[in-house]
Amino acid sequence: MANQLIICEHCDCVYEKVTLARHQKAFCVRCAGVLQRYNGLLVQQRLALTLTAAVLWTFANFYPVMSISLQGLKSSATLWDSVVALSLGPITFIALVAAISIIIAPVFQLLLLMWVLSFALRGKRSPAFRLCMRWLEALRPWSMLEVCLLGAMVAVFKLAGMLDVIPGTGLFALAVLSLLLIRIAGRDVRDLWDSV
Repeated sequence: MANQLIICEHCDCVYEKVTLARHQKAFCVRCAGVLQRYNGLLVQQRLALTLTAAVLWTFANFYPVMSISLQGLKSSATLWDSVVALSLGPITFIALVAAISIIIAPVFQLLLLMWVLSFALRGKRSPAFRLCMRWLEALRPWSMLEVCLLGAMVAVFKLAGMLDVIPGTGLFALAVLSLLLIRIAGRDVRDLWDSV
């Protein structure tokens, strides 16, 4: 019976879980917080998307986000290059925050998801399942790929008026990776508790 209950994370009100149809959400009657969202992904699909996201993470981190050229001089930058550039200035702390939010937190999310989902595929709970789920929940606010993507796109548009700017493979990988992470590691990661 306990696994059929859901607790509102905003006001701690307890409800029975309901089966949702496509595009439906369940809301708390007390505080109007979202209790459940429909998630049509099976464990196999979520694992496949996680593996795809891991490949995209590699492309986003090791291929140039953009290339700039002016009068025959060319330069390109990856996400790692941006973190290194920040660390060389007076705001080294910002470099650490950037590294955590655009490189470290997303890769840990992906590794934890692959670990948990590979066991869930066999109908088992992974070793240290509770700890993994807590870390997945804790890492979610720190993963800010979409903010990085927005910043990179603004930079591309701003620089395009002054220089020749070519969006790189890393930028396209970053865009798709941001969407995938929202889908597979977003708010509905809690439904993994019920899948095993």
